[in-house]
Amino acid sequence: MARVLVGLSGGVDSSAAAALLIEQGHEVTGAFMKNWINAEGLPGDCPWETDLEDALAVARKLGIEFRVIDLIDQYKERIVDYLVEGYRSGITPNPDVWCNREMKFGVFLDYALEQGFERVATGHYARRRELSNGEAAILKGADPNKDQSYFLSLMTQHQVAHAMFPAGEMLKPAVREVAKRHDLPTAGKKDSQGICFIGEIKMRDFIRHYIPDSPGEIVDTTGRVLGRHDGLHLYTLGQRKGHGVASPREGMAYVVVGKDAGQNRLVLGWDETGTPGLYATRAVVGSVSTINEAFDAPRRVEAQPRYRSKAEPCRVSPLGEGQVEIIFEKPQRALAAGQICAFYEGGRLLGGGVFEQIGTD
Repeated sequence: MARVLVGLSGGVDSSAAAALLIEQGHEVTGAFMKNWINAEGLPGDCPWETDLEDALAVARKLGIEFRVIDLIDQYKERIVDYLVEGYRSGITPNPDVWCNREMKFGVFLDYALEQGFERVATGHYARRRELSNGEAAILKGADPNKDQSYFLSLMTQHQVAHAMFPAGEMLKPAVREVAKRHDLPTAGKKDSQGICFIGEIKMRDFIRHYIPDSPGEIVDTTGRVLGRHDGLHLYTLGQRKGHGVASPREGMAYVVVGKDAGQNRLVLGWDETGTPGLYATRAVVGSVSTINEAFDAPRRVEAQPRYRSKAEPCRVSPLGEGQVEIIFEKPQRALAAGQICAFYEGGRLLGGGVFEQIGTD
């Protein structure tokens, strides 16, 4: 049995995870990561105080020690600044993946180890396994509808070795039953949405708070002007709604297919396979992190280009300096620089990286 620090977020999944660890005989302490308090007054719901109260109530119900860990400065430096600079530079960053690597299993894990804890547990829907060589691996969660292994794709072997995901062994209804069995106050609480730790603040409002609008022209793939945009940083490749241009073709939407930073133009095209810039089979992925074995030779794997998308067969070839080239068997829609690509072999998570270059078809 281990001495475990559980990240209690105020939600049902982490609450049930703590209860399961206690049932298994571990020495459990709960901790709330205080990362974001919306001191700047961004529009939207930032329920950190309610989440803190719920996390404390869970700890009291379970009879475990509870701590509040102030990580506001680290979150600002590692997540908020990364997010803002990413959008400012024209890419589409993924704060949730980086949050797991840099915060939950970064500074929070460092704190736990310094305090004498052996493991950090969260409510993620993923499974941890020991390999025959003694290393730790991550498998997809038992609930295919809730699998969150994608968000763990940038974790290192050191991080995985000290991680626990009790809820990932179960289906979501069973997790709620655990919370009900222990009469936890979060048993019926709705799942949270929004940016990691920030809450239900619209990404558009968040970005505009830090980056001023920079209006320009909206054009089609031939250069014909269709309208005006508020700033290229507010749009994502593949975006169907929110660009303000109505399609004259019934049943066929305009989507964002490119950003011309030099002329500050947003490029729209038809949402169909033949539209230039919308589909790609090749990409370069950088900042590659692997959990068990490195990509030191070409191999066939499955690559998941975004959360909720299917992991697709592809060939991965090393390029050196933390980069790999991936070639998909089938064209993929709206691959975007800055987004995370997770790699799998069957149900095992191999690692992940950041899309840097997209080879459009």
